Amino acid sequence: MTPHLLELEVEIEDVALERLSVEIGEWTRATTIVHLRGRGVEGVGEDVTYQAELHEHFPEPAVAGRWTLASFSDQLEPLDLFPETPPRDEAARDYRRWAWESAALDLALTQAGLTLADAVGRQPQPVRYVVSTRAQNVRPLLDRYPDLRFKLDPAREWLDGLLDELASVGRVDTADYKGVYRGDFGFEPNPELYVRVAEAFPNAWLEDPGLNDETDRALEPYRDRITWDAPIHSWQDVERLPFPPRCLNVKPSRFATVGRLFEFYEECARREIGLYGGGQFELGVGRRQIQELASLFHPDGPNDVAPGVFNVAAVPDDAPPSPLDPPRVFGTKS
Repeated sequence: MTPHLLELEVEIEDVALERLSVEIGEWTRATTIVHLRGRGVEGVGEDVTYQAELHEHFPEPAVAGRWTLASFSDQLEPLDLFPETPPRDEAARDYRRWAWESAALDLALTQAGLTLADAVGRQPQPVRYVVSTRAQNVRPLLDRYPDLRFKLDPAREWLDGLLDELASVGRVDTADYKGVYRGDFGFEPNPELYVRVAEAFPNAWLEDPGLNDETDRALEPYRDRITWDAPIHSWQDVERLPFPPRCLNVKPSRFATVGRLFEFYEECARREIGLYGGGQFELGVGRRQIQELASLFHPDGPNDVAPGVFNVAAVPDDAPPSPLDPPRVFGTKS
């Protein structure tokens, strides 16, 4: 599959950039849409870098010309896509690279008259999604959308009674410990919390525990439910995990390149590792792209790819229910 995709030809004549933003309280969420144009059509991708100021000065690498997807990726490989201000989070380098690579994939498929489903030989399926939100939002959302299921981030304060309440709801499919992150997104490893959450949600995936001697011992009985997200940027990262996983969270923007992402899909299929998709608070086409990838590779997982309306404070009453109709975004649209 991957070699076939990487051999696709793409002709790029010009580039356009589009900045999107939304205010969430005191936080500005900004992304940049990359438009690549050639032969009267265009391909698009989205940079989901979280530092809003890094979208204000967006470099344009020299990409005009005729390429294969492989040679286009080689052209990007040595470039610093943050030449003025290095990102605080090194993962942003992958996010920005993916914006260019996903746009090139979209353009190459369109110029070839192909859909992504055509190119990978898979039939799109309806996409089951979960909603990633704060614990206090669960009850209000269920009052309006009684069939919703959730991905939640356990916190120490849950031990004061909230955990039991959430367990009684029975709607949590993934508990994200966020023990691998550090800084703005990370939580300190907590063996008591880890075990209490594992017991409270006996059918949930337990994502990204921060493993040390104490937490590893505490979670050993639950290893078959441990899954990973933040450390996974390539198949080689899977091979470095402390034990073989049964399931993994795949965020395409973490993989940076078309080659790395589709190698990962192939290797997981070969080893029968289950997958579910993850979002990055996309504001534009990136959300529909990850929904399409989910529809092709893991439609039945607890995909954190809910419609973007669930990311806003005032969620409307007419959000599309799960499962979503499979979108068609990459390549030929009709």
